[in-house]
Amino acid sequence: MRKPNSLLLFTTAAFMFFFTLEISAQEGNVNIQQNRKIEKLMEVKKELNKNNQIRDRYVIQLFYGDNGKANEVIQKYRTLYPYSSQITYEAPNYKVWVGNFRNRLEADRALLKIKENFPAAFIPKPLRK
Repeated sequence: MRKPNSLLLFTTAAFMFFFTLEISAQEGNVNIQQNRKIEKLMEVKKELNKNNQIRDRYVIQLFYGDNGKANEVIQKYRTLYPYSSQITYEAPNYKVWVGNFRNRLEADRALLKIKENFPAAFIPKPLRK
């Protein structure tokens, strides 16, 4: 059996000694001063999002035309599907819009189901208010 090299032992011991010393990091405090109006604005935005008053959403349009036919379409739709629905007026036509989807993928999935009973349904550009 070979005897360990003393230079190797000394180097290893020195290496372990230097790297086992206590290492401390700098400590500090961060103080953020934020305008109270920003907090208020964030609260208002949360409330508006909760009530669906801010819209950058996708809808599915089932129909556009006269009011009587729009009411028939929305009644038929409500018996078949759970998504929210509304009739909007854009002169001179009434439109039946359904859903309030956060992204295009959700809207596309719902559109596949809805097209079974409403083949003319489509997704217009996202709504912005």
